[in-house]
Parts: sequence; structure tokens; C-alpha cells
Amino acid sequence: MRWNEIDTQVCSVARALSVVGDRWTLLILRDCFTGVRRFDAMQKSLGITRHRLSDRLVRLVDSGVLNKVPYQERPLRHEYRLSEMGKELYPVVLSLAHWGDKWLDDGDGAPIQHVHNNCGHVVRSVLACSECGEALEPRAVTPQVGPGIMRKHERGEMGEQDAERLPPFVKGPVA
Repeated sequence: MRWNEIDTQVCSVARALSVVGDRWTLLILRDCFTGVRRFDAMQKSLGITRHRLSDRLVRLVDSGVLNKVPYQERPLRHEYRLSEMGKELYPVVLSLAHWGDKWLDDGDGAPIQHVHNNCGHVVRSVLACSECGEALEPRAVTPQVGPGIMRKHERGEMGEQDAERLPPFVKGPVA
């Protein structure tokens, strides 16, 4: 499988990576979450070439993560605002930042702390069960075949090669 075909996999991680799976895209999103919306401000913050930034912004707009909104008519200028889809990436970006704080801080501590406005405390990312609130860890979760795979299989959209590329836990119920 080629990288430019990753979005065709029957895997939500692969499909998500096809949208946000490069370093510039995640840094653009980081800036968007801190209120940076305009092209020149993003370019200055990131130190990225105009061409590369333009390419990444087009991809994010085309995929529905950002909305391109005019803020000036003469000359016409746009800013980039997070869509609902984009806003839902906040926990991902925050978790990645906190992972970096823990493991890649050079021993100096977190370069940026995230303070919850309502209570005033520094927060840390915690992934929890939506039903019981218990913290989630790999050994506490069992991946199972979901409706997306089952429907594709029922419609005959998954050939043998597709089934062979699925993780081992999926092969039994689908084959």
C-alpha cells in the first residue's frame, strides 16, 4: 500500500493519518487552537515556506478540518478557522503535547502548561471510558469488528487482499 492510498484502508487510524499525518499539519492545528488564523501569522510562527503552508491549508480545507473565511475584501484576504470536525482534534493535539511533555522535555519540564479556565488548575490529558469514566489503557480495551467492516463485507466490498491486511483480531469474524 502506498502512502497516497492510506485513506482507502478500512481503518480509522489510517484514514485520520491521511488528513493529519504529517508534522506541518499538526503544527498548523496547534497554532489554530491557540488562535492563529491568518496565513502570514502561521508562516511566521512555523517558519514554513509559503508553498508548503498553502498546500497544507488547502488539504485541511478540502478535508473539512478548516474553513476558509474572508476577513478583508480589498484586497481579498482569508483566515482559517477550525470547523466542528477540526475542533474535535483538540484532545488529540493536547494529548500529543502532554506525551511530549512527559517523555521529551529534556528534564526541564513542560515548555507550555495548559490551564483549565474554569478551575484554574494545570491539566493533563486523560483518556477515559465514555460510560464509566475509568481511565483507558491498552490492556483494558478489546478491539472488535465494527459496523463499518461488517457492512463493507456484506456488500462484497472487501476482497481477500483487504481481509489479509486487517489486523489479526478482525480476520476471524469477517472471513
